[in-house]
Amino acid sequence: MLEVSRGDCDDMLHTNESGMASKPERRIGLVQIVMVLLMLMLLSACGATTVSEGQGTVQHKQDHLLPNGDLRQCTSSVNELPPFLDNGEEELRLVYKLAAENEHLLQWMPCYCGCGDSANHRSNLDCFVHERLEDGSVQWDDHGTRCGVCQRIAVEAVKLQQEGKSLDAVRKVIDDKYREGYAAPTPTTMPTM
Repeated sequence: MLEVSRGDCDDMLHTNESGMASKPERRIGLVQIVMVLLMLMLLSACGATTVSEGQGTVQHKQDHLLPNGDLRQCTSSVNELPPFLDNGEEELRLVYKLAAENEHLLQWMPCYCGCGDSANHRSNLDCFVHERLEDGSVQWDDHGTRCGVCQRIAVEAVKLQQEGKSLDAVRKVIDDKYREGYAAPTPTTMPTM
């Protein structure tokens, strides 16, 4: 076990007779500079990258932190979940996979957590997937990682559709269940058939 005596701390806090920082203090300053440089290198590595794929090129946008605290990250496809889920529970990873695979349904389902106002979401899908690009890459939104309402709506809607309910019937169940006692819904248009 490393022990530090009071004298050791005093030595690090004082300068020598000439007013120059003592060696321990200079080492601390050097360590701080190295740490800042390493952090800057790490942050610059998170910038935009380009990956060649055959004849085309896939551009991955930089991680984007929104003013409301939501984080957006890109992956090359819906089969690759975003890094913000790397340490998440398996159940949460499954909800995100479910949401991405059911875009055709969740784009018509409102969310009742208040994200229409706080995050400008237009549907429950936006809580998980912000955008799917033409090249197949996906810009994910981490809002759904912190919101049980978002997660429940996504899972319930998919389950209802799997039970054979039509798009209109699923929407009605979601609206009826969450209309009272929850935040205002996202401005989600009604499905058109």
